[in-house]
Amino acid sequence: MGAMVLVTVQLAPSEATLEQAMRQLGLTEDEVDTDYGLVPLMPEQGLYAVRVEEEAGRRVSPPAGGPFTDPPIEPYGPPH
Repeated sequence: MGAMVLVTVQLAPSEATLEQAMRQLGLTEDEVDTDYGLVPLMPEQGLYAVRVEEEAGRRVSPPAGGPFTDPPIEPYGPPH
């Protein structure tokens, strides 16, 4: 996969699956990081994040929120 970005998607809690998010955004499995999955941001408001190829992120926005950068997350400070 190339460069990845995050996009947000609104889903009803009863429909909150990666497959439903992909269908709503018009994305294929090749454009989505299926290992990352569907991440709840504010599930009580139906807001979720999906990690997608950069080009796909530009294509689906709007109606999706983003694209947002996806920097690596690393520990801060020395290991314990």
